[in-house]
Amino acid sequence: MFDIKISGGTIVDGSGQEQFLGDIGVIGDRITRIGDLSDASAHQKIDATGLSVLPGFIDTHSHADGVLLKEPQGIHSIRQGVTSEILTQDGMGWAPLDSANYRSHARYLAGILGDPPLDLDMSSISALRGHYDRKTGPNVAVLVPHGPVRLSVLGFTDAPLRGDNLLKAQNIVRRGLDEGAVGLSTGLSYYPQSYSDTDELLGLCEPVQALNKVYVTHVRNHNNERAKYGSGIDEALAIARIADVKVHISHFMTRPTSAGQVKELMTPIDEAKLTGADVTLECYPYAANATIPGYFLRGEFHEGGIDALLQKLRKSENRENLVDSLNTLFPGALSNAAFTRMVSDKNSKLTGFSFSDVASDRNLSIEEMIIEIMLEEQLACGFRAIPPSSVSVTRQVESDVIELLARDDYMLGSDGIPLLEGEGLPHPRAYGAFARVIGPLRRRHKVPIEELTHRLTALPAQRFGLTDRGVLQEGAFADIVVLDDDKVHDLASFEDPFIGPTGIEYVLVNGTPAVNHGMLTGDLAGRAIP
Repeated sequence: MFDIKISGGTIVDGSGQEQFLGDIGVIGDRITRIGDLSDASAHQKIDATGLSVLPGFIDTHSHADGVLLKEPQGIHSIRQGVTSEILTQDGMGWAPLDSANYRSHARYLAGILGDPPLDLDMSSISALRGHYDRKTGPNVAVLVPHGPVRLSVLGFTDAPLRGDNLLKAQNIVRRGLDEGAVGLSTGLSYYPQSYSDTDELLGLCEPVQALNKVYVTHVRNHNNERAKYGSGIDEALAIARIADVKVHISHFMTRPTSAGQVKELMTPIDEAKLTGADVTLECYPYAANATIPGYFLRGEFHEGGIDALLQKLRKSENRENLVDSLNTLFPGALSNAAFTRMVSDKNSKLTGFSFSDVASDRNLSIEEMIIEIMLEEQLACGFRAIPPSSVSVTRQVESDVIELLARDDYMLGSDGIPLLEGEGLPHPRAYGAFARVIGPLRRRHKVPIEELTHRLTALPAQRFGLTDRGVLQEGAFADIVVLDDDKVHDLASFEDPFIGPTGIEYVLVNGTPAVNHGMLTGDLAGRAIP
């Protein structure tokens, strides 16, 4: 007898091969039979007639680190069929750090990772993984984050890792990989990660390469002079070639200013592949991004960590230099942004307002207003870009995303920063990216469901070594989504980002229903993987 039998569905097994009709039998946390199971009995029967049965989706880039510690069901992802999330992205995370560094760095990262309980053990990657294992709705994989590695060795200091310090950092990375991390992550627009140079990154990739893991990078656009072989994508591709390491490039896609230029975007990638670079990439289906205001401040202000940064923000003699940094790193970006989160009662009403409106109300420039807000919120604030005013630009970016996902080296990563309801108005990508791609964008562009499913399931599982996941086959973990492929649709919007999608009827995580008849069950069957 099966624990669960899914009958009569159209099985899209994640391999990219043609879909077929069949039944799936689950015992415990595994798929044990696929075929004609019409005569088999089961404790729970799911009638999937007229529906499609897919492997659970894998979010290759999630910032749900904090939310999953406070709202472990993971409703942002589970409702849209995401059964596994890869956390500690962009070199951001709380482990491995001692308790003092953890508490300080948690404050520093609160605007993007949320507010974790401060009494947790974050001294190792093993401890970090333990905070999620069998305690969350989705499965969780983690990377060794570059920021805490540097903090553990050098503190919040503007200097590259060299000599004994580099050896210490390599040992920390190696230990984290041994303890279950699927790779090393860095975000070279954030600090202290951007204090590094290319030689440091090459050194840190040595244990990654030796253990056949993945180097995941948000490419550099700060401290470009430290990139030995050219900044941005050039540095990432040089590391892939020189270190002979698997490289995965975060949210590499066209933007409103480059919409329609997929060929130009991919030229350096394709040229690097011809010389042997092993590179994969990810994108998300929105024409607006989201981050934290500190992203626009040069490294001189971040040195010393959060307390030093706040002190520099307070000093009037720094004001001109701060304004210059905010105004010049990414010209024009701040005039097209809106706040997503404020933690203070004083400013909570400003969530959703544009920077321009808040600055006007305070009779300040946008840059001076941001400095005030960062001080008032103790950095724990976030923002997103305002979507293009022209719908045609948005649709072109979406079309570009579908073109990228047609490649066999692209995956989907939401880059989502989910919040608890009532905490703000987050970017809807955390709540709708996967439903949007597998639903309306797939139908609009007439993409075979088999192709897109492969990019959202088997491809990331293979890349990140998520054993027995991402496919529907006998012996695989029973991470399964049952959906109506004619009706699945994201409903999360910039105005109301928390709304879940339609058309997702059942979601199983390790053989346990997390969504049943379209309703959340509250079960927490997720594991720390691989």
